[in-house]
Amino acid sequence: MIAESSTLPAEDVVLVAQIVHEAIRAYQAALSEAAAEPWEDAEDWQREATLSGVGFVLEHPDAPACAQHEQWMADKLAQGWRYGAVKDAGRRTHPSLVPYTELPESERRKDALFRAVAIAVAATLKARAFVV
Repeated sequence: MIAESSTLPAEDVVLVAQIVHEAIRAYQAALSEAAAEPWEDAEDWQREATLSGVGFVLEHPDAPACAQHEQWMADKLAQGWRYGAVKDAGRRTHPSLVPYTELPESERRKDALFRAVAIAVAATLKARAFVV
């Protein structure tokens, strides 16, 4: 179950996460990376990671980019993931389980895209709530 954030009701948080997920998929495809599955086909752990990241962004909109990455890393490590040269959900390894400063530029830009889309969509949904 998705909890409401202090800024949006739960169903809007899910909508923000879906849109962020699809934006990241498009970014991955543009870089010729293996893109995640569409939201409706994504595995539970992928949807939960996106929802957690969106929740963090909405609750901490002014946090530095490194804070979002640290939150993601803490979640992954708590779930038993560890660093690995290749992302492998079965083995729970991920190459981005490194300090933010060691991430490749493309990963830092992906984090920035995640944050920008989440903030923009949330702001639009909040503004919509005030339209009568």
